[in-house]
Amino acid sequence: QSHAMTTLSASAQKVQDWLQANGSAALVTELEHPGRTAAEAAALLKCDVAQIAKSIIFRNAADGTSVLVITSGANRVDEKKVTALTGITLAKADANFVREQTGYAIGGVPPIAHAKPGTIIMDEDLFRFATVFPAGGTPHAMFEIATEELWRVSGARVGVVRA
Repeated sequence: QSHAMTTLSASAQKVQDWLQANGSAALVTELEHPGRTAAEAAALLKCDVAQIAKSIIFRNAADGTSVLVITSGANRVDEKKVTALTGITLAKADANFVREQTGYAIGGVPPIAHAKPGTIIMDEDLFRFATVFPAGGTPHAMFEIATEELWRVSGARVGVVRA
């Protein structure tokens, strides 16, 4: 991890503080180059793209709350499978909705430390890996965390969401 910055940006610090407050020793690092996509992030971290934990936000069509799907960077989310798992009809989330519900901009949304947490689902494919790499609040920030620990601290339900 070349040229990791010593002080974290405000958004990354918010994620770091949340992790510490919730008993996780995971460390958020900010890299020189952004990893806006799972492929970019995997290249930066020299890990398998499937090991990147993407946070995809949908809108609950019934009540307007957020639905977070923490999925493998190699997978696309099947909205019908999420609905089957949760009973929630999904609607598209625009950039404003994502920022309002999570407190972060698209490209840097972490799986935890959201402003208004809603329903949280975690892709069971991530459990093929001992650790995964989610975004840490900005496109430059990420952290490595044990998959089981991410599941525990996020409060997610695990299910099959892969398209």
